[in-house]
Amino acid sequence: MMSRLPCRFLASIVLSAFATTLHAQTSGFHPIALKTEYLITPLGIDAPNPRFTWMTSDSRAGAKQTAFQVFVGTDSAAVSNGNATQLSTEKQTGAQQLYTYNGKKLEPFTRYYLYVRTWDKDGQPASAMSWFETGMMNPSNWTGTWISDNQDPKLKPAPYFRKQINLGKNIRSARAYIAAAGLYELSVNGSKTGDHRLDPMYTRFDRRNLYVTYDVTSQLKQGANTIGVVLGNGWYNHQSTAVWYFDKAPWRNRPAFCLDLRVTYEDGTVETFKSGRDWKTHLGPIIFNSIYTAEHYDARKELPGWNTSIFNDSAWKAAIPRSAPSGNIVAQAMHPVRNVETLPAVSVKKLNDTVYVFDIGRNISGVSSFKVSAPAGTIFRLKHGERLYPDGHVDISNIDAHYRPTDNTDPFQTDIFIAGGKPGESFMPRFNYKGFQYVEVISSAPVTLGKENLTAYFMHSDVPAAGTVQSSNPVINRIWSATNASYLSNLFGYPTDCPQREKNGWTGDAQIAIETGLYGFDGITIYEKWLADHRDEQQPNGVLPSIIPTDGWGYEWGNGPDWTSTIAIIPWNVYLFYGDSKLLADCYENIRRYVDHIDQEYPSGLTTWGLGDWIPVKSQSPVELTSTAYYYADANILAKAARLFGNEPDAKRYSELAAKIKKAFNDKYLNAAANSYGSGLQTELSVALFWGLVPDELKPAVAKTLADRVAADGYKLDVGLLGTKAILNALSENGYADIAYRLAANEKYPSWGWWIVNGATTLYENWPIDAKSDISMNHIMFGEIGAWLYKAPGGIRPDPAAPGFRNVVLEPQFVTGLESFSSTHDGPFGTISSAWKRSKKSISYSVTVPANSTALVKLALAKGQKVFLDGKQLPATGPAFSYKLSSGTFAFEIK
Repeated sequence: MMSRLPCRFLASIVLSAFATTLHAQTSGFHPIALKTEYLITPLGIDAPNPRFTWMTSDSRAGAKQTAFQVFVGTDSAAVSNGNATQLSTEKQTGAQQLYTYNGKKLEPFTRYYLYVRTWDKDGQPASAMSWFETGMMNPSNWTGTWISDNQDPKLKPAPYFRKQINLGKNIRSARAYIAAAGLYELSVNGSKTGDHRLDPMYTRFDRRNLYVTYDVTSQLKQGANTIGVVLGNGWYNHQSTAVWYFDKAPWRNRPAFCLDLRVTYEDGTVETFKSGRDWKTHLGPIIFNSIYTAEHYDARKELPGWNTSIFNDSAWKAAIPRSAPSGNIVAQAMHPVRNVETLPAVSVKKLNDTVYVFDIGRNISGVSSFKVSAPAGTIFRLKHGERLYPDGHVDISNIDAHYRPTDNTDPFQTDIFIAGGKPGESFMPRFNYKGFQYVEVISSAPVTLGKENLTAYFMHSDVPAAGTVQSSNPVINRIWSATNASYLSNLFGYPTDCPQREKNGWTGDAQIAIETGLYGFDGITIYEKWLADHRDEQQPNGVLPSIIPTDGWGYEWGNGPDWTSTIAIIPWNVYLFYGDSKLLADCYENIRRYVDHIDQEYPSGLTTWGLGDWIPVKSQSPVELTSTAYYYADANILAKAARLFGNEPDAKRYSELAAKIKKAFNDKYLNAAANSYGSGLQTELSVALFWGLVPDELKPAVAKTLADRVAADGYKLDVGLLGTKAILNALSENGYADIAYRLAANEKYPSWGWWIVNGATTLYENWPIDAKSDISMNHIMFGEIGAWLYKAPGGIRPDPAAPGFRNVVLEPQFVTGLESFSSTHDGPFGTISSAWKRSKKSISYSVTVPANSTALVKLALAKGQKVFLDGKQLPATGPAFSYKLSSGTFAFEIK
């Protein structure tokens, strides 16, 4: 029973809340968007020192937070009155909106209330409250046993598990904690728990496993209840065979799980129900499932009511205890995979009485849901692909190249549904996803189907959108949308290369797309998880594999600094975008070991380790040039991180190493007389410029050489993967933004626009649409253009001296060919907006700087141009105009 609060205490709470609310209403100032570990009200976190973040809502010009306090405790009323038992900070001066918990030790299974009080520029307070719940906090707090059906890993049907429990008292709250080797779907009393898909996220199973926490209070009732679990193979028991040998993974086994159901009763007592020998198991209608290929389902084998208390499980067998896959079971604190968007079929074409082809209108990652009424035993094959043959059938020849089937029972990207004979049966895979736009349904008997029989679901990690782009060029808008679609299609708890042919965590693709991802989406939780995967996979000598996670493939091919610089580039970019150095600190030793390994293997400062400029249009740059550029970037990041963390010996050492690499690079590749690098290819020149290897005094001349080279190439791209990361930026950062835009907006081959005008809704893997190999139609590796749109025409950049957009650099490029452009980015302090529009005699430029941050506007002016702010002329000091702004909305005019 809750204790009674004294009237004076209640009155003080009410008065304090009234005063705070009154000021917030009159000034608009209050803290908003409180998060713990970058999640809103997360359940089951394990971090002993969680990070708290918030924003300031205040639309007044010059709005800022001048001080703050943070309170954490278990009693919401006491916390809101400043009487927090866990953490109660002093009033701290400053604009800080990221605070790391440093109070008393957090207990497991506990809801804590987070209360943030802030003061505005006038010294007036406002406050907000949120909460978070801890999970296990330590693997020793698990009470359940890992269980399986202990069948042969080659057995195809999925195991079902059930346990009936009895709750004798009224329930206050209940939490289910579940970890799995493989995938699972949890249900309580016949209904699925939560809306996640493909939990838990993929890790190196023999080194780290993730568990998920669910609030199941509303699913339970006093009396008899039944818990159900279905296990899928996922990457743990990979039964399909392909060139990466996941079927031979060292961890491979029949899926298993461990579950604790912790019930708190109204009287305050706690009872925990756990997985163990007393659970029962049976095979069910999922007769095959592969994360890589597809899922097969026989509705005739359904077990009606199997996860309810009325089911007779006398024919089921006892579950078998198993050892845990690893000793490192940690919370899955990240945005989950979901069915994010529903896409009904836009058309269906009947090819004959048994074959129909559905078109969902665009290329996605996800699944299709199929509904049908058919006689029992009718077999439906649902073949998913990205393109069609001329005769209208689905063509998967572009995506099955690496599949090595041993028989014909596991067709690629082809679900199989066997009807049970009931009206209106439906099927949607539980433990698989695919990349597709078209679904060819092949029936074993004549059938009548319409558009309503098939619906697609766009699945991906459900990261919040954080950016927008809109321009006067419809093709540019479609390129931006296609880039986002490919980015999300390749985000499933880790970044992948493609959602169909591989689903692998290729490091090269991810380091190219990191800025595109961070401008467009709030993805820090995904990257923090994936960099933990890096730390799991790194060998003692510092070497990383080219795909992460991996079964062991990729240490021998495809890795090297041009790919596996993810270990440095991603933490550094997360620091720039969020102003949070934790990931960089967590990876510091790993970066150091990686850089040291390259230094030991290549003492000259030049390295040939890497894949090079993958899939170029026509010209191939030297691997040594591109890999050395990335090696230089890694050493530079390491030196800057060392300085950030106060490690001056390392800062000195790696600064000197970076200087050595730069000298070796220029000694070999710089032709100072010609202001060129190597053979003067687009990639060679742009990589040297973008990664900062060109001596400062030569940058203008080398940039001109690059611009001239692009002109000589007919203003067409001649780059591969690494060149696309560099070329648009190298041009626009060095005075040639118009040429960069000309490349970006080109609609002739080879270009992004060429794909779009030929019907692409995602980015492709290869420049020729009719390429004979390497032609996935949903690849993110050429996705830097998405980030470039924010950086160049949008002009929004983080300031390394004030990361996390505490100070925003606004340097828009008013490129020829665009009449208008607008972009927004939701940074840690709020929404940054940068928009411009061209008229006959002037350019209007409007910006929004969020509360508690500042901005530096930098404009390149033509001779005679003047700058006006809100109608007042500003002093212009030459072609490079700059002006500092506080928070607020501002209207510039350049004429």
